[in-house]
Amino acid sequence: MARVYLGVGSNIERERYITAGLDALAGLFGDMDISPVYDSEAIGFEGQPFLNLVVGVNTDLSVAELAKQLRHIEFEHGRPENASRFSSRQLDIDILTYDDLVGVIDGVELPRGEILENAFVLRPLADLVPEECHPERKQTYFELLGSLDVCGQSLVNVVFVWRGRSLGQ
Repeated sequence: MARVYLGVGSNIERERYITAGLDALAGLFGDMDISPVYDSEAIGFEGQPFLNLVVGVNTDLSVAELAKQLRHIEFEHGRPENASRFSSRQLDIDILTYDDLVGVIDGVELPRGEILENAFVLRPLADLVPEECHPERKQTYFELLGSLDVCGQSLVNVVFVWRGRSLGQ
């Protein structure tokens, strides 16, 4: 079984689509570890603020099959097939890490570069698994969070309830 961390975000009907995404991921993987949820502004384009979080799962799916399943979940929840990277979206699910794999595997960059660039990815990852190490940098996510230059990237921890479980503050 591979240990995988997924970034989940939405800036269109955010609560509805984060809930739907978590429900779909729970249906696919069963037990999940879930970070706190953060409100963050859109980065790279003008758009409504996002809700972002990180989910940890165990899977027997290959990287290619996992990516295919995640795209299917996104499309089921309204994401256009031709959506650009920097655009508003109902649901966005990205593979952040897949065990300790490094490189482009089945068309997926691992670990995802956004971990080291965006607070909305690194902060929930560091909250969820502060002592785990980044596969390339070999530093813990907590250490990386302390060294990330996030000037202008505001994050606000929000209370989000999913299936009776509070995922924040």
